Amino acid sequence: MRLLRLVRILAIGLRFGLEEFFLGHERVKPLRWLVRITLFWRPLSEPRGVRLRRALEALGPIFVKFGQMLSTRRDLVPLDIADELALLQDRVPPFPSAEAIATLEAAYRKPLAEVFAAFDRAPVASASVAQVHFARLHDGTAVAVKVLRPGIAPVIAHDVSLLYAAAGLLEKLFADGKRLRPREVVAEFEKHLEDELDLMREAANCSQLRRNFKDSPLLQVPEVYWDYCGKNVMVMDRMDGIPVSQTDRLRESGTDIPKLAATGVEIFFTQVFRDGFFHADMHPGNILVRPGSEQYIALDFGIMGTLTEVDKQYLARNFLAFFRRDYKGVALAHLESGWVPADTRVDELEAAVRAVCEPVFDRPLKEISFGRVLLQLFQASRRFNVEIQPQLVLLQKTLLNIEGLGRQLDPDLDLWKTAKPFLERWMNEQVGWRALVKNLQAEAPKWAALLPQLPRLAHHALNENRLAQLEAGLALMLRQQQARNRWLAALTGVLAALAVVLVWLGRTAH
Repeated sequence: MRLLRLVRILAIGLRFGLEEFFLGHERVKPLRWLVRITLFWRPLSEPRGVRLRRALEALGPIFVKFGQMLSTRRDLVPLDIADELALLQDRVPPFPSAEAIATLEAAYRKPLAEVFAAFDRAPVASASVAQVHFARLHDGTAVAVKVLRPGIAPVIAHDVSLLYAAAGLLEKLFADGKRLRPREVVAEFEKHLEDELDLMREAANCSQLRRNFKDSPLLQVPEVYWDYCGKNVMVMDRMDGIPVSQTDRLRESGTDIPKLAATGVEIFFTQVFRDGFFHADMHPGNILVRPGSEQYIALDFGIMGTLTEVDKQYLARNFLAFFRRDYKGVALAHLESGWVPADTRVDELEAAVRAVCEPVFDRPLKEISFGRVLLQLFQASRRFNVEIQPQLVLLQKTLLNIEGLGRQLDPDLDLWKTAKPFLERWMNEQVGWRALVKNLQAEAPKWAALLPQLPRLAHHALNENRLAQLEAGLALMLRQQQARNRWLAALTGVLAALAVVLVWLGRTAH
């Protein structure tokens, strides 16, 4: 079975001329010419990015998903390929409803009729690793039931092992192979797949995001019904809304489209800078809008990004320096974060950042692409061996998605005008007097618990200090005594020798 899968992958690769990616090295160039001569009939007039995309589509859902992930790694992948791979969509046919029902009954260990009052056998959505059915609980609650594809785990494991083999080949054949870190790219892809294969983890992500936006007019998140969830199944509220890409229907429902676009930007920055927990797969297929409002509805929580306080502080420093055109400050932030080697020349990194950012300020604000600026910074940092952090790659990908969606809704969307007040307020909270008050409030409970213990701790510290001083004093006295003993022994030896000499001289005189 594995051999047949490998043969099929090789056949599809040759059909679309993908040997260009693997046989470009001088060591194997004759082999590439042999392949071309053997398959001279192949029409290879299409660009390499188009051929790669079509090959991944032919290979199936796992490779399609890998291509989607690869399209976000623009810090590693050439732009022509990344742009083409970004066109990949999940066009995965649903698996049979009988298999979905069998998976559910195995998970619940009872007939489906005892779990749901009604279950729609026809799926409403199908993706690489799961599909969704509408159902109704016995109390009348309308729910969406997400079911993992049966037998998908071994298929994924096999295909990922083949991707690792291809990554190893790239490292050996290409001069830039190790710098591009193909194995790490595959490992990142594997991690995302592992997360998506555990629907309990996705349910937890959904629950966290819902808690973050509880009663928010900006974003609505479905409630998770934990009693019905398992590793292979997730049950949540059925969400009714208009797909965000259907702008005509949104206008007809009374939605203010420009306000909707600005709301999307605000949601993104709220997730990132307030919560440090953000939906990292915000493409139009995962977003609905409540009719007649500017409230978004989020779906599919398999891929979420997180930012630590250190990450947010790094972003704060960069944004502050960027707004002030302090390119040296941007360079120092990179250096002090440890993301560039310690021997990097600050002036050279500063010049590279200036070359990317300075042209931005000479254009109208609404023409500035925030995501593109971040992307260009990633690309400019290549020659300085900057280690691009995975969480920031997810951030950049999500920002590009949100910005593209906002501009699609409202071509005149001014991202800077929408985001800058929010960012400035957040940065003041991070580095200004508000940050001091916030930190004091956060530390207050610890101080309240510590203050009553201070006298006892001080007493112990003094006792320990006195003991240490006594030990040091005794050690000094011992060293001094030993020195005196050595001096007395030496003096005694000299006197004894002198006495022997005097006695000998006396005998000689007689």
